[in-house]
Amino acid sequence: MSRHEAPAAHPVAADRAAAERDDPDLLDSAHVAGTTRVVVVRGAHAALARGEEPHLWGIAPSDVPGDAEWGFLGRTSDGAAVLVAAFDASTAEPLDPPGGWAGPREVAAQLDPVEADTLIVAVSLGRWLTGHRFCPRCGGRAILRQAGWSRRCEDCGRDHFPRNDPAVIVAITDADRRRLLLGANVNWRGRMHSCFAGFVEAGESLETAIHREIREEAGVRLTGLRYSASQPWPYPHSLMLGFEATAIDPDEARADGAEIVSLRWFTRAEIGAALEGRGEVGLPGPASIAHRLIRDWFEEGDA
Repeated sequence: MSRHEAPAAHPVAADRAAAERDDPDLLDSAHVAGTTRVVVVRGAHAALARGEEPHLWGIAPSDVPGDAEWGFLGRTSDGAAVLVAAFDASTAEPLDPPGGWAGPREVAAQLDPVEADTLIVAVSLGRWLTGHRFCPRCGGRAILRQAGWSRRCEDCGRDHFPRNDPAVIVAITDADRRRLLLGANVNWRGRMHSCFAGFVEAGESLETAIHREIREEAGVRLTGLRYSASQPWPYPHSLMLGFEATAIDPDEARADGAEIVSLRWFTRAEIGAALEGRGEVGLPGPASIAHRLIRDWFEEGDA
């Protein structure tokens, strides 16, 4: 295989094959297997193949330049190993992929679900591998274990694992579900409205976090919390837990003025126009769970 020649199929980890991670020779054996495919990530972006539609670019381990951090992502449907080769975002681009570089925000919605899952896992694991080379407890060097899924400190012997911080995100409706409350975060400068979200604090249940976050950001009290779906989101290393809830008194809605600069109640007609790209209101991209929560509510009107 010539340098940077992609394997015949995209590097999609259809099976996480987690039971194999305890094999101490797994990464070494995958490096020399002729069928192994590698997803190369740099920070939150992955290397893409050339084509009309985006796809992950799979290359052989020997074609990965420089000093990458390695992890085992799983196996393809035909049993080939899939690895991640991770580089820190601050380093120069390690190679020039034919389709450029992109992250989950840009391309996850355009990939099939299994390939999108592979991308998110590759970015999540890759950022942990490059950002946690040393023990946060004593500062000692942390040695790779479990094929990239843990590290052990050489000095104090403590084991470390990739972080996954829980965060809640909530679609809030009025009592008859005819209106949806969305807010504009200060970071978006009022150009986009979305569901309300926040991290779960130490010692909190999901329910407590939801009531606290929404009361702080939007001023409303909630009832009828209902779990909807979850989504891993590597910004920075979150597990987004999506809920729906009903505002007890819609007139209580007030932006906190710090994190949320404005909010408003939207009708289905207004959300429909925004989903089609019409009007002045921007919505989250289709790769996000916020988009799914908004669209699920909107499509109730067609039921």
